[in-house]
Amino acid sequence: MIVAAGGVPVPSQLFEDIRRRILPMLQVAADDYRGRAPAGYPVVIDAPEQGTLGLEIDPSYALYVVSEGDDIYADVYRRAPRNDARTSASQMRHSGAPFSDRRPLDATASDQKLRNLVAELMMYYNQQPGLIYISDS
Repeated sequence: MIVAAGGVPVPSQLFEDIRRRILPMLQVAADDYRGRAPAGYPVVIDAPEQGTLGLEIDPSYALYVVSEGDDIYADVYRRAPRNDARTSASQMRHSGAPFSDRRPLDATASDQKLRNLVAELMMYYNQQPGLIYISDS
């Protein structure tokens, strides 16, 4: 790993380090969900030249690790559940609406933290509500 002054890894090298550690986890998760996901899924995205890697379990559930400039983020994309009882008149939550959660990843991201991201995506997929139709209205 290339280290800049002050002991901080260079961003592109940080992305490569995270990629080296999380890619096998994504491949194992994809193998686990083969046959349980819609046709054509799961898909492991590995595009280091574009600063992106991730796992799409189906069109509504995905985890992406993205490098943007000097920063690296974990994006968890999912559908909002129908059983969310924390809504109120001033803060409505529409069931089945797309929800994207972006979190920064730093040089100290442990293997456990990366495993937890994959496990969180799997948990969301496993607990998804029975969405029959998703429509814009």
